[in-house]
Amino acid sequence: MLDTNVFVSSFFGGNPRKVIDLWKTGEITLCLSKAIMDEYVEVLGRLGLQNERELRELLSLLARGFHIHFTARTPKLHIVNEDPEDDKFIECAVALNAEVVVTGDRALRAIQNYMGIRIVTPKDFLDAFMKPRR
Repeated sequence: MLDTNVFVSSFFGGNPRKVIDLWKTGEITLCLSKAIMDEYVEVLGRLGLQNERELRELLSLLARGFHIHFTARTPKLHIVNEDPEDDKFIECAVALNAEVVVTGDRALRAIQNYMGIRIVTPKDFLDAFMKPRR
């Protein structure tokens, strides 16, 4: 599960791009809900990225359901007091039994763990979950 800032930051490289690349190669599965998809599209459009080649490729993968679990129903939770809009990421993770939420958002990261779902930065995700394979 990737929050919006990780998804958007992937366009600029670094660890968020490495996380997206893991999804594009099928090494991880992306968990989504309608609320998360709506936010991805709205924020990317607001940033003026709607015509970028990378965005077209990602939206095509999303539309085809490429390594994606999608939920139409999520529980209503009130977890992130500092920014209740971020609850949608934990709600989706709970609905789909995700293992981790990858985020750069401080309010969401402050939760650290919810019902066994770890909430980590892209760097922490890459360090802990994608150790070199032998």
